[in-house]
Amino acid sequence: MKLLLVTAALVIGLIGMMTPWAPLRELIDTDPAVAHLLLVELRLPRVLLALGYGATLGLTGAALQAIFANPLASPDITGSSSGAALGAVLGGYFLGLTGPLLLAGCGAAGALLALLLLLGLAGRRADSSSLLLAGLAISLAAGALTSLALALAPSPFAFYDAFDWLMGSLEDRSLRQVAAALIPAAAAGLWLARYSGTLDRLALGEDVLASLGHDPSRLRTEVVIASAIAVGACVSVCGSVGFVGLIAPIAARRLTRGHPGRALVPAALIGAILLSAADLLTRLAPLGRAIPLGVITAALGTPIFLWVLLRMRWRLTS
Repeated sequence: MKLLLVTAALVIGLIGMMTPWAPLRELIDTDPAVAHLLLVELRLPRVLLALGYGATLGLTGAALQAIFANPLASPDITGSSSGAALGAVLGGYFLGLTGPLLLAGCGAAGALLALLLLLGLAGRRADSSSLLLAGLAISLAAGALTSLALALAPSPFAFYDAFDWLMGSLEDRSLRQVAAALIPAAAAGLWLARYSGTLDRLALGEDVLASLGHDPSRLRTEVVIASAIAVGACVSVCGSVGFVGLIAPIAARRLTRGHPGRALVPAALIGAILLSAADLLTRLAPLGRAIPLGVITAALGTPIFLWVLLRMRWRLTS
């Protein structure tokens, strides 16, 4: 199954490099040097970010759902994406930080603060209503503070400059920005992947996990920190993209028969496929118009989110 998912991710990445094909074919015939520049400087960063950011959302979503023991936990619903956006805006407009790596650090700090606040408000193993309310409160607060920061920013064009980024965008990113987003995300993702077996044992209960020689509190802290680093680095470059971190783990757990730890890698691969497919859909916009990436993922993810909520309600009432 993993091999099939890897193949699908590579195929959709290749399609992303070649789409749209007509102008690329014309450039290959008339000016191969410009065609090479188009592929390497424009399309390659976009494809790498779609695959890498999608994998990050899927992996961190699966890890957060495992430690909260709740299928509604995801980077956007827990407020970490909004916190990362706030951190990046404060770093860029008020601290004067311009380097991609520095902005990634600000995003990671904002995401970490949001997740720690969620742990404090909702508790370790929050029920669905507590998690939703706490996550919604954090997201709304972070979103309001982000808007306030942009309104008070020294630049009068801050709102205009940040609009595409806030809605999620992979366009016009450089390879340097790709490195700033994906290198920290990859390091944090490998860190999380180490806990695959431990997260499976956590599903049996914290007492069982402690009896096997693991520290549940330390595990929770490390998962939160690693998730914050990964999500914060990607959000600082690509903006906030919703629902991928919710959908991918749900699909992955179905493939792994409900094992939350074993679902980490499949969730990453499914996330990469989902975000790459959403990015391809944004290219269907009329010439001169742009469809924000977050709009596509929200349109795809909202029905699934509602289905999960209704399914949990039916379980409670049956």
